[in-house]
Amino acid sequence: MTLLNSYLKVIFKYILFITLLFSTNVFAQDAEDETDEEETIEEVVVTGFRASLESSIATKRNNSSVVEVVTAEDIGKLPDVSIAESIARLPGLTAQRLNGRGQVISVRGLSPDFTTALLNGREQVSSSNNRGVEFDQYPSELIQQVVIYKTPDASLVGQGMGGTADLRTVRPMDVSERRVVFNANFMQPSLGALNAGTEDQGMRYSVSVVDKVSDKFAYAIGIADMQTPTQANKFQAWGYPNIGENGCPDWACGNGPDVTDNFIIGGVKPYVMSNNLERKGMMAILQFNDDYGMEHTIDIYQSEFLEEQIIRGIEFPLAWGWWGSGTAVQPGFTIENGLVTSGTFNNVKGVIRNDLNQRDAEVGSFGWNTKMNLRDGWEGEFDYSLNRVDRIDTVLELNFGTSSGGGNGPFDTMGFINDSTGLRFTSSVIDYADPNVVFLASAQGWGGTGVPGSLREFGQVGYEKSPDINDELSAVRFNIAKDISLGMFSRVEFGWNISERTKDFFIDEYFYAPLGGQPNIPIPAEFIVGSTALEFLGIPGMLSVDPLNFVNNSGLIVREPNTDDDVVIKNWDVSEAVRTFYTELEVDTGVLGVPVMGNVGLAYVSTSQGSTGDAITDDESLSTVVVGGSNYGELYPSMNLTFMLTDNDYLRFAAAKTRARPRMDEMNSTKSFGYNPANAAITDINQSPWSGGGGNPNLKPWEAVAIDVSYEHYWGNQAYVALAYWTKDLENYIYNQPEIFDFSGFPYTGALEPATRLGLVYTPQNAEGGEINGFEFTASMPLNMVTSLLDGFGAVVTYSGTDSEIELYGPGSGTAIPGLSEDVYNFTLYYEKEGVQARVSNRYRSDFLGEVSGLIGTGREYQTVQAENVVDAQFGYVFGGGQLDGLTVYVQGQNLTDQEFVVFEGGDSRKIRNYEVYGRSITFGFNYKF
Repeated sequence: MTLLNSYLKVIFKYILFITLLFSTNVFAQDAEDETDEEETIEEVVVTGFRASLESSIATKRNNSSVVEVVTAEDIGKLPDVSIAESIARLPGLTAQRLNGRGQVISVRGLSPDFTTALLNGREQVSSSNNRGVEFDQYPSELIQQVVIYKTPDASLVGQGMGGTADLRTVRPMDVSERRVVFNANFMQPSLGALNAGTEDQGMRYSVSVVDKVSDKFAYAIGIADMQTPTQANKFQAWGYPNIGENGCPDWACGNGPDVTDNFIIGGVKPYVMSNNLERKGMMAILQFNDDYGMEHTIDIYQSEFLEEQIIRGIEFPLAWGWWGSGTAVQPGFTIENGLVTSGTFNNVKGVIRNDLNQRDAEVGSFGWNTKMNLRDGWEGEFDYSLNRVDRIDTVLELNFGTSSGGGNGPFDTMGFINDSTGLRFTSSVIDYADPNVVFLASAQGWGGTGVPGSLREFGQVGYEKSPDINDELSAVRFNIAKDISLGMFSRVEFGWNISERTKDFFIDEYFYAPLGGQPNIPIPAEFIVGSTALEFLGIPGMLSVDPLNFVNNSGLIVREPNTDDDVVIKNWDVSEAVRTFYTELEVDTGVLGVPVMGNVGLAYVSTSQGSTGDAITDDESLSTVVVGGSNYGELYPSMNLTFMLTDNDYLRFAAAKTRARPRMDEMNSTKSFGYNPANAAITDINQSPWSGGGGNPNLKPWEAVAIDVSYEHYWGNQAYVALAYWTKDLENYIYNQPEIFDFSGFPYTGALEPATRLGLVYTPQNAEGGEINGFEFTASMPLNMVTSLLDGFGAVVTYSGTDSEIELYGPGSGTAIPGLSEDVYNFTLYYEKEGVQARVSNRYRSDFLGEVSGLIGTGREYQTVQAENVVDAQFGYVFGGGQLDGLTVYVQGQNLTDQEFVVFEGGDSRKIRNYEVYGRSITFGFNYKF
């Protein structure tokens, strides 16, 4: 438990005590006086999903920037289970799924790197390896509203170039009466428990209390607890090498140029995953006014996040198994349009894997905001915040096999079919669930030393990674503002924000060696938990053990630290101080009789950044500590104007220079370098004895000039349609490129002093940018506006089309930037009348380049993700009167079409790299408000 989170818990308990104290009779007289003066006014009360839409429309309509909004139906009740999935329904936004749930978002075709997340206006740190906030860290039950800023203003803190997502909790001073809300639900995934010894049922609940005790004091407290299991069948392919007519891979048999360009699957890593996510979140908000006329708001949020995955499967080297066990496809295989689609492999040697991934993350956030009235009509605001994430992971691989060494039998002969869902086997001769056949063994000899008598002489029997991430951000903000009458301007604001952030990544890695270096160790019966079916692969079952229990208690595993250079250079730390000074003028004028509202502003951002890491040679013979960093500043103008053509017709125009801080995992100074003593006397930089690659602590932000034009027509706050066109001209993009690096002070080998200390290293660099632009359409309305026959029905429709000339690996590389789907649409149809609440939603995004990694991935890989069409639905009933007044019961269905997650290679959708099936999930729950 971190010191910050310990303090937060103490403060949380203190606020709970204070709220109980003040909730009694301290302000009772004020409350009674207010009640006596109330008048009864008849009005039509809109509730449920329609009320959330109307609140979102009102926020969008009244904002000077171009924004999109999601509002909770009630305290603790967002329209979707996941915040990311709620956000993904907004125009121009998409979510990328991880293990079946929405986790990170892309705004307007730009990857999550370009989106910043705020909590109540304060920038948030991330439990990921980078800046991108993983939205599933925040319980949806504790979020009242999410505002996505597509265009910035000068006062917007921590803005992102794609967009800025501000997660907002309830403000208790805005609530007219005490509200106590209890939510609970039960979840059942359709796939059941795929792994032996795992659960397939989940629960989540939340309790929220919001009370405005008087005009001087209000509070809100919320607790959310969740245990959510998810299941998945996952197929992964190693890749697709070329083969000759004889069935042998070109690279292995020297077939020469293959004019037929036939491909065959190189190997497979299929498995079933049982994932259990436990998250406990708590929120406390205290608002009070002191005797000096100052308004104070204290925000506390804390979340504990524990995720555990049991992963079992069999990894089969196939065409690429030729080197190890001599695996080969037999004559008679079938080729369709250059891809081998069926046949038989012999000499197959599988690696039976019982793996475990664990993530333990804690998020803590504290903020204190004070608003005050100063002299001569000036208003002041002071804000302090502290935000921290601590994350510890364990990635454990435990390997078994029929024997040690790829060249040793017994071998399998396996018929296969390769189609649109990946590869599956049609025949096999080995029973992988038989404990008499399966041993603790290095089936392919991976990680073997070949040194007689060493523990890994015959190979490793597993591997462990233990990454540790710490991310902390503190910020202080002050601004003053005053209403003025100066031509077209009605208000002026000056402010500054200073933030300091540090993030470090450290990883330990270990080989698992068998006790005494034994090649084949029988598995003790007490560690066997049963058999896990791999039916989607065509394998009836595989022997299953509890991997953590086996490693810790069997006495058969020896851990050997991996000190190779590729492990050492993964460690890094980055620090940055960002100082923002801004001025902003509100616009209130008219042009040709048309009222014009908005703002113009200018921000100056000064940055100091640095990193400390290690530089090490491939053979680990040379190493040194590397420190780097830079200081720079830049001006960022912005303008947001709204032309109120009529009371209901708005034309918006926005222009700004926008920014996004570079990835933190690319800002590190860690490097892998080489020194060639044979070139010691050469001064030519292209033949320098020095070379290397790594991060770049001198990286500057992505920057773009953005222009937005939109037209919006409103019917009050109940409906609207909007058309928008936007374009971003990126002044730079970050690519890996060579740069000259000074190796002065680095160690070298050989007797000859190097003639130069300069060499080329490949690092991320700010380079040529390009344009990205798009079109958006939104319509949201109750359908009784069309005809009374549809009273109670309503619809929300959005479409976004995006185009970009930017390429991931630089101009001419032909690879799109991550996160960009050219076509995205969302459709929601709802019905609310006489207590009945029903809705069905469909969200679609076309193919996109995704950053694909596992739960605890320490690296990243870009692959094309196939188009997705995800359908969710909900049906509920609200009791209005009697003893059940305030009770809502509902049933939800997520991913009703069982939309798979598919990644393919080289633009060929038949070359499946990942094929993941999550199944459907049904949730039964209730919400009770009193």
